[in-house]
Amino acid sequence: RDTHEFLQAVAGEGVEAAIVHSIHGLNMVKRLGMSAILVDPRPQVFNTTVARACKKIYGDLTAAMRVVGVTGTNGKTTTAWLIRHALSSLGRRAAYLGTLGYDDPDGHVHLDNTTPFPADLWGLYDRAASNGCQDLVMEASSHALFERRLAGTRFDVGIFTNLTQDHLDFHGTMEAYAESKKLLFTEYAAASDKPFVAVLNLAFDNATAWASATPHRVLTFGARESDVVTSGKPALDGIEFAATYFPNTRSTRLRVGGIFNIENASAALTALIALGYPLDDALSALAQAPPVPGRFEPVANDKGIGVIVDYAHTPDALEQLLVSVRWLEPKRIITVFGCGGDRDRTKRPKMAAVVSANSEVTVVTSDNPRTEDPAEILKEVASGVRPGAECHQIIDRPEAVAHAIAIAQPGDVVVIAGKGHEDYQIIGRTKHPMDDRELARQALAARP
Repeated sequence: RDTHEFLQAVAGEGVEAAIVHSIHGLNMVKRLGMSAILVDPRPQVFNTTVARACKKIYGDLTAAMRVVGVTGTNGKTTTAWLIRHALSSLGRRAAYLGTLGYDDPDGHVHLDNTTPFPADLWGLYDRAASNGCQDLVMEASSHALFERRLAGTRFDVGIFTNLTQDHLDFHGTMEAYAESKKLLFTEYAAASDKPFVAVLNLAFDNATAWASATPHRVLTFGARESDVVTSGKPALDGIEFAATYFPNTRSTRLRVGGIFNIENASAALTALIALGYPLDDALSALAQAPPVPGRFEPVANDKGIGVIVDYAHTPDALEQLLVSVRWLEPKRIITVFGCGGDRDRTKRPKMAAVVSANSEVTVVTSDNPRTEDPAEILKEVASGVRPGAECHQIIDRPEAVAHAIAIAQPGDVVVIAGKGHEDYQIIGRTKHPMDDRELARQALAARP
């Protein structure tokens, strides 16, 4: 939609000025007798201008809060969730902003984007400040960093979790994708005017280059030579977790399961240390953090079948998820997954290759087909299935989940991947209510 279509309606509601992005819009505003600012429509310029206006209206809100930004392909949500709840355990009023919405001690707000656009974003900053929040932990998507939606935000800590293929429909190349994430540690860090700390995962080569590119303090995790060295033994519902931050070594049990959450917990722990907390306090606080909705979330039942719902929707995330499930030594892994429509098509066969190589049974289904033909999406996905692998193609997602649970035997684990916490399926441009966890419970109840 051309947003200028709404000018007449808002003028009738008493709006006195508008930020417009075309000569057509400027002329409309003049006819309506309103004041206007005409801004270059490129997202980087437009969002920066809107953020400047918001900062003037609301005040420099993030200057008074400690702000932690988390970027990376996978793990943003879990890492931010763990940090926010750890800070709460440490006696701070903390807010979370990301894929799961906005959440502070006074309530929750649903969000349409992982990182909102400036007008909405600054409204949430204002809510956090009004509710007395001292800390804000937020996910910083590559789209938002590139489009400068976070312009004017003063970060104290920036976290890089990892970098694997995703969003190439938007960025075009992995190099451009990486450069967008790097902005958090260069451009945004420089604009912060705070003693910024970069928390980087040395398991990825670009982290070393980024460490050299930022003039700020750097703390690392993810490798033997890191500042914070960690290890863990995962289970379905927890991790025996140990960490060394020289010269101290401590251990605890975390309430999140899955081998990939060792990396996320390591990122969260390093961020807490970057904020000034001793290792003992940081680990104790992390141990109090509850599991993340839709991330390696078990669905309890009395059928002898393991059921795990997870948000994994990239080749790397799926591989990490299934490796974690294999650690549980199931008889078979039955994986239900799909690929979103109107998104990066190149990852579709790659995801199928990963799933079919790490599961005994692959069930390909729909996952937000949007405006694409679901059958065509499934065809592209299935082209990557390993030759000879058992594969079922079921377009209807509720039917696919029911089928996977119906064929499961005691000792098997059914993995339902891709949507996690989401409670909808996007078909066309409409969101239809649907929750993988509820679908699993219904299918389990239908079993004898």
